Amino acid sequence: MSGHVENSLGTAIQLPIMAPITKVHSLSPTSLKNDDNKADASATYQEASITNSQRVFTSLAAGAIAGGVAKTAIAPLDRTKIKFQISKQPFTARAAIDSLINDYKRDGLVSLWRGNSATMVRIIPYAAIQFTAFEQWKRILKVEEPGREHDHKTRRFLAGALAGTTSQSMTYPLDLARAQMAVSQKDEIKNLRHVFIRIYEKEGIASFYRGFTPTILGVIPYAGVSFFFYDTLKNTFSVYTVHNPGLSAMSGLVSGAVAGMMGQATSYPLDIVRRRMQTSTLNNNLNTLGVLQMTKKIYAEDGIRSFYKGLSMNWVKGPIAVGISFATYDLVKDTLRKILC
Repeated sequence: MSGHVENSLGTAIQLPIMAPITKVHSLSPTSLKNDDNKADASATYQEASITNSQRVFTSLAAGAIAGGVAKTAIAPLDRTKIKFQISKQPFTARAAIDSLINDYKRDGLVSLWRGNSATMVRIIPYAAIQFTAFEQWKRILKVEEPGREHDHKTRRFLAGALAGTTSQSMTYPLDLARAQMAVSQKDEIKNLRHVFIRIYEKEGIASFYRGFTPTILGVIPYAGVSFFFYDTLKNTFSVYTVHNPGLSAMSGLVSGAVAGMMGQATSYPLDIVRRRMQTSTLNNNLNTLGVLQMTKKIYAEDGIRSFYKGLSMNWVKGPIAVGISFATYDLVKDTLRKILC
């Protein structure tokens, strides 16, 4: 027996029929659009079939796991970056590698993750709140509401910026403690509790938000740009990944990596100011500086280059961390919501 089908150019092709043909997949733009519509319909059904409380729970759980996995993966690089940010030593790739090797020789392999416990205490609630806040802000701002395509990009950026501001405001003292643990010697600070007691006794409760202003000024463009690029790229790639879970995971990593690089480029100088303010009272230095004074001090040391010290390391660790974070979040969130549906 034989039959014929038409390819995407409309040419008839003779085929031997060994068994009944029930469906022929085509990669034409029309079929891709149809697949995209089916994926959108499936996603819409999944979203409609869970309550908002379930949506919040799955976002919190997925965000917590994503943040923990991503930060642990790049903790040694993050610690090394902070050490250079607060020092006058010029940053080079060789110097960063030497720092990692010296820490390993002096204090062992575990020392490369020093301060990671404080990072986990901070990043788990931070990531959980940030991802959840982004979904809720998107809903409040009606980012994906039909008929508002003309301004959805602006609303998506705003949702990301508000999500970053929300999470940073609620977890900032933990970030301060993490920075101090990362740059202190092994015998100076024993644990997270010791950090909080030390800060409170030396400087008072207000010091837990030292460096908060440059942090928020930096997180607004960083979170806004990161979430904007990730959400936009993910939606763009979805038409090609709807039937390929492996390709979908890879597109998530790529989208996250691009989002991380774009976000870092917009906010890194303020990250330098933040770290210097957070660690300025170590070594019994009680002279705290405001944002403008610290900015002038950093500029006086080595000019404009001082504000980009360690950026090359961020180009390595940033895309890795953000890519892992976004991809893990989507995987865990989608899995949990399928279970609940």
